[in-house]
Amino acid sequence: MENLTKIKNFVEEKFPAYGINKKREIVRLIFEISKRENVPFQEIISEVEDTSYRQIKQWLVERRYPSLKDRKDLRLYLPEVEIYSENRFLPEKKFNFIPKDIYVEKKVEKSFLARRCRELFPEAKLTTISSLKNYLQDKEFKLSDYNQRREMIFIIKENYDFFKKCPCTRGACFCGYSIFNLGLGCIYECVYCYLQFYLKNIPGIILPANLEDFFRNFPKRFYNYQFFRKPRIGNGEFTDSLALDNLTEWSCELIEFFRKKPEIFFEFKTKSSNIDNLFKVKPQDNIVISWSLNPQKIIDSLEFYTASLEERILSAKACGEYGYRVGFHFDPLIYYENWEEDYQNLVNILFRHIPKEKIAWVSLGTLRFNPELKKIIENRFPENTILDAELFIDFDNKLRYRTDLRIMMYRKMFAWIKRKKKDLPLYLCMENREVWEEVYGA
Repeated sequence: MENLTKIKNFVEEKFPAYGINKKREIVRLIFEISKRENVPFQEIISEVEDTSYRQIKQWLVERRYPSLKDRKDLRLYLPEVEIYSENRFLPEKKFNFIPKDIYVEKKVEKSFLARRCRELFPEAKLTTISSLKNYLQDKEFKLSDYNQRREMIFIIKENYDFFKKCPCTRGACFCGYSIFNLGLGCIYECVYCYLQFYLKNIPGIILPANLEDFFRNFPKRFYNYQFFRKPRIGNGEFTDSLALDNLTEWSCELIEFFRKKPEIFFEFKTKSSNIDNLFKVKPQDNIVISWSLNPQKIIDSLEFYTASLEERILSAKACGEYGYRVGFHFDPLIYYENWEEDYQNLVNILFRHIPKEKIAWVSLGTLRFNPELKKIIENRFPENTILDAELFIDFDNKLRYRTDLRIMMYRKMFAWIKRKKKDLPLYLCMENREVWEEVYGA
């Protein structure tokens, strides 16, 4: 922040004739170059002799984004740099989920979930509210409040959003996924997580107490499930499927429900090792337990409070040995120096521990996010390195690696995985037709 203030003052003094938007863009470029290259900002600007805004911006842009020297079609996102120390997230050395406040809607105050919260968190303050909507109506929340969201649980009765089509990005090839919309908010802290933007005005973890209504309103028909032989449904899009399963015990009920629907795949998506309840029920062939995977160095720097890579792999192995099918999501793939060595090693580790026949599917997806999330990441995780990469506004107006880089990463991952199991279902998450055809050849 001190460096940012100095950069702003410097630009104000050196280029007083520039308008406010031009100054903001110059500040943004100098700030990012200084951070990315780890050099004092004075060194950067000292090399600039011209005072023409156009010339200065072009020079700074080409230094910050070397790809633009050969690709003029790439679109930049250069918002104002606004970083406030109160928004910074400081991870605890040892994390335990112990909420301080539990809010229960009156309609579900006698529910199993409300009772479980009272049992597991006797020190928490329990408050009955008329509804979550009324509670939030007159309140304003800041980004800094998002850091404390684990301190609050809201137990509600869900009335409408039982199921959703996966919010696939505009212009991407849809994989046919549907969401069992059970729970909103995650106790983990992943630097790249889109929920930081999507739920920035939600101060806690939302858990519906009326699981029976989800079952009662289950759709009779699903369409467009694409290249999978039957529909796929999961509950890991707006929360982690198993992170709080010791509290909710939803997994047992979900497995029993979908056991009777063999024509549908149901998937638990997780970054946890919270799998004890899965062994209390009989496994079923259409139940898939999936883990998001990244090299341990990425987990250490970008995925706080989650299970380690070893814990995820051993959990998957245990589930496979018990009788479940398992899935894996290399998403987001992060590009950095030596990424190839780390991800190829990760693929080797996976197939060394998990029998090929137990793997239901694997997905690949590179880093991408709404441009507005960039400023949130800068504020909450100022030491992050993922924003140092060259990220451009792409086909869906999200920030992504350039297309040729994504294709190269997918092709390598595709080759490493298919070498292990040629007929393994392997798909791309939220990618357009151009990328699919370049990777698959069709």
